[in-house]
Formats: sequence, C-alpha cells, structure tokens
Amino acid sequence: MNTAPRVIHHINCGTMCPRGARMLTGEGGLLASARLVCHCLLIEGAEGLVLVDTGFGLADTQNPRQLGIPFTTVVRPRADSAETAISQIRELGFEPSDVRNIVTTHLDLDHAGGLPDFPEAEVHLLGSELDAAMNPGWRERARYIAAHWAHGPRWSRHEAGGDEWFGFESVRILPDSDAEILLIPLNGHTVGHTGVAVKRSDRWLLHCGDAYFHRGEVETPAHCPAGLRAFQALNQADGETRRQNSERLRELAHRRGDEVELICSHDAPTLDRFLSAGVDLM
Repeated sequence: MNTAPRVIHHINCGTMCPRGARMLTGEGGLLASARLVCHCLLIEGAEGLVLVDTGFGLADTQNPRQLGIPFTTVVRPRADSAETAISQIRELGFEPSDVRNIVTTHLDLDHAGGLPDFPEAEVHLLGSELDAAMNPGWRERARYIAAHWAHGPRWSRHEAGGDEWFGFESVRILPDSDAEILLIPLNGHTVGHTGVAVKRSDRWLLHCGDAYFHRGEVETPAHCPAGLRAFQALNQADGETRRQNSERLRELAHRRGDEVELICSHDAPTLDRFLSAGVDLM
C-alpha cells in the first residue's frame, strides 16, 4: 500500500497582462500592465494525477491567434510554453499520460486550452457546461474554442443535485479514488460553471474558478477593483445567479473559513501565497 502523503501542486498555467493595472488589481498605474494568472491544481493520487483546469495549452502558445484577436488584444496572454500544464508536469518528473483525470470549472478558452495535451485523460464537468460549449449561442462563441476539443476528449458529464456540502449542492466524482473531490455548482459566469472542492487533512480547498475574480470579493466587507467588476459583468451568462453565488461564497469564507479555504483562478497574490508555501499536503 502506498503510504506517501498525497500532494496538491498549485501551478500557473497562463499569465495574462491586460492594460489598466489599477482598475484590474487596485495597484499600479492606469496604463500599466496587470498580472493575472491561471491558477490550476495538480493532485497526486494513488491512481494517477488529477488536473483541475488546464489553463492555456501548447497549441495556444504556438498559435495565439486561435484564441481570437479580441481576446489576445485586450487580455494580452503571454505565449510561454513553459507555463503550460504539460511542460510543468514534465518538469515535476511525470508524463502526460500520468494525468488520468481532468476536472474543469468550465470550458472558457483560458481554462480548457490544455485539453489537447492530455488526450487520454477523462474530462469531468457539468453536463450543462458541455452542452453550452458544444452548441454556443452568438454571445458565447468567443469564449469557447472548438480547437480545444477537436481531438475528441473522453467527456464525463455530471449533473447537479447531489449531497449538501456546507449549504451548497455537491457532486462526488472519482468515487474509486483515494482523493475526495467534489463538483460544487456555481452557475453564473457560464451556464455550467462549477467549483471544485478537494478534501485535505485540515480543511477543504475550494477552487471557485471564475465565480469571483479578486480575493476581496470573498472578504468581509467585500471589495473588488472597478475594472474587474466591469469585466465580470461583460462576461457573465447569468448576472443575478453569479452575484448570488459570489455572496454565498463570501458567507462561506466568513462563517466557515476554519473548515474551507477558497481560491479563484485569476488572482495572482493568492497563487503567489501558495507558491511561497511550497506543496500542499492532503
């Protein structure tokens, strides 16, 4: 029996440098470049590796134009192949085939770009998100990039409505795994957006994806730079539901912070804190 402690690696799978640092992060000049990240998780389990979100993939760094000119012009992603999940996994001494499962918070281009780099992995997501990405309306077409699933991923769709988890719905995935991982539906940013909860020895880690963008949104009192508030409003599928879920997450952090730690995808200081602390033991 493998008695080695399970590990969660916090990795940045894509840096974005849009103009307007003060409006987007609350610091820096009005025209200075901000630093946003793609905070992903790599979980070492007895049955192989689990990747939570993928950030950008190798093909995105080799051909950024496939992400769309509006996105690359405004968001200004750094085309750095060393930041891709596949490169970092190899740097850690693993092979891409060791990634047996990928859990996506949603299928936006900056969260699912690395799917083609792991064609053998099973990809877990809410069924409503898969349906939205496969048949996007005109407002959604820019966020979903068909090239990211042209290889034919092994989709594993899950439906909302499982056991209660701190007042939220939850869906248990990987029931045969030694890692306890749950989908926590957090619709609003996209139709089928979900958080991903990972059980650790001391308290849960909840990756909230894009349910919020700035760490201040789940602090009490809540606060967020004006530029990020505007960006979220422009990119939401359901604004009322998104705001409701953001408030529920703030309440969770406020009342149950000793049991659950929240992170989101794009807040660089949050990622930096985990990177400075080293690996996260489960």
